[in-house]
Amino acid sequence: MKKKKIGAILYIALCFIFLYLPIVVTMFYSFNSSKSLTKFQSFSLRWYQNLFESSDIMSAVWVSLSIAILATIISTVLGTLTSIGLSKNKKVLKELVINVNNVPIMNPDIVTAIGLMILFSAFHLEKGYLTMLLAHIAFCTPYVITSVYPKVRTMDPNLANAAMDLGATPFQALTKVILPMLKEGIFAGVLLAFTMSFDDFVISYFVTGNGVSNISIVVYNMTKRTNPTINALSTIVILVIAITLILVNVIPAIAGRKKKTDNDQQKEEIIS
Repeated sequence: MKKKKIGAILYIALCFIFLYLPIVVTMFYSFNSSKSLTKFQSFSLRWYQNLFESSDIMSAVWVSLSIAILATIISTVLGTLTSIGLSKNKKVLKELVINVNNVPIMNPDIVTAIGLMILFSAFHLEKGYLTMLLAHIAFCTPYVITSVYPKVRTMDPNLANAAMDLGATPFQALTKVILPMLKEGIFAGVLLAFTMSFDDFVISYFVTGNGVSNISIVVYNMTKRTNPTINALSTIVILVIAITLILVNVIPAIAGRKKKTDNDQQKEEIIS
């Protein structure tokens, strides 16, 4: 048993080293004063200064963030409403829509990218910010549906009807009964949609134009020549994601403990 336990620990450690060592190396060399990507000369914030002074990179950061936020909001609304609507339809239609929804998820990015590029060209849409936003909404929505629909299936469909029987309007039943029960699936869909949008390169590369670039496209262009500014940009992105994940996990835990403490205090007051 001890040998199996040690072997499992070593295996997990090797997996973590394989996954996270490149990230640690990238962060370490982001503070290198020289252009070398393999030899550390001295500690410096030179590449961070170059990063914030670069108008192209700052513009790409703004494009990535704005598109990711807008695409996440719109795809979350569309995906959530679609999931709720599916629960009210016949089984045949449900299976058809779910299978169609799985196609963009299973498709290689290059196929989706070429399809969207041809679609925008057919409608004579000028490639740029709008086409990139529409493309991100299109491929983020299926992920939201995939996250929310399983929660809809486990929900009691009679609860909304009961709320309306007690005087709630359909909108109140949606916002005060249905959505709170789906919040875990919606939250997972939001995180997944934002991550997919912010990280996307292939689809963005095919549907953009007029000098509109996100972070992924800028990083791709920077890899064509030795530019350690990539390390600084990657480090900031990693830190932002890490802080977000920590907050996402810590804040609900603190809120849950506070709620539990308040409930315990109320019980004690009632007993006393």
